[in-house]
Amino acid sequence: MSTTQNNQFVNSKEGLNNMHPVKKIMVGLDNTEMDTSLIQFASFLARTGSAEYVHFVNVIKRTPLPSPLRQEFPNLLEKAQVERRRELEKKVIEHFDLTLPAKAKISIEEGTMPSKQILKLADKHSVDAIVIGRKKSLKNNSVVTQRLARRATCSLLIVPEREYTRVSKLMVAVDFTRESVAALEEALSVARREGAAGSKIDIICHHAYQVPVGYHYSGKTFEECGDVMCEHARKKYDKFIKKVDTSGVKVIPSFSLVKNDDVVSNIYETAQENNVDCIVIGGKGKSAPTALFPIGTTTERLVEKDSEIPLLIVRHKHKNAGLIDMLQRI
Repeated sequence: MSTTQNNQFVNSKEGLNNMHPVKKIMVGLDNTEMDTSLIQFASFLARTGSAEYVHFVNVIKRTPLPSPLRQEFPNLLEKAQVERRRELEKKVIEHFDLTLPAKAKISIEEGTMPSKQILKLADKHSVDAIVIGRKKSLKNNSVVTQRLARRATCSLLIVPEREYTRVSKLMVAVDFTRESVAALEEALSVARREGAAGSKIDIICHHAYQVPVGYHYSGKTFEECGDVMCEHARKKYDKFIKKVDTSGVKVIPSFSLVKNDDVVSNIYETAQENNVDCIVIGGKGKSAPTALFPIGTTTERLVEKDSEIPLLIVRHKHKNAGLIDMLQRI
């Protein structure tokens, strides 16, 4: 389905180098088996970035207690928090690389909405990236994930429930916008740091192109019109890749014709065919007019899709004070 070319573009004079370093990572844990996947991937993310600390957060659901019960057991919540902390500390020690420079921190919070509490803490600590899980068994888990994807003012990594030992191939889904540049730069940063540590990471730069509506009026078949659009996409890619310094990393361009208007399936099928370990895509920056839908239609549908491939949404941290408060009230 996908057409992948094994040529490498390494010549660049217009590298932007404007990515915000990922120094602070926040990981949402829920004291289930999913935590192992999250801690393992957070360890990878910390190793391949410039992380100073990784903040593991678990939100205990606030449950109203009858007055007699509160009087009889006044320290019930405090004891539960202490016990939960011990359980999570054990998991972090077992699955997080404690030899990394990044410091590990654990917080036990109380609240009725985990996503809201995580957003509040992320804003308070000026977090650069949030790591959240995608469970196989809990379909309603996507509600929390979608809320974080729409409202987080930093990058978001969605990790499916499985074991992670190493990452060797990333795929950046691009549409040649500024957001795509940011996504590719983040992937390149990860690849370079892993390469410096002796682990090679290749990057597939994938563009899913479409045939315009009414193509049949041109007298061409769907496939013939697709060939025209593919050539146009290749020219746009040549201009796009010159904006980024790809030196030292193997970047493989990939182009695929979208059928049935299903861009999301095209991206995921291409990732599966190429045994990709993580999909990277840019999320639109937040502004007041677009605050409710800041990540773009394709990115939002990627978040909603039930997939076993991790998804990293790259977004610059927003600098407008008070915006997060407005979003939290929605």
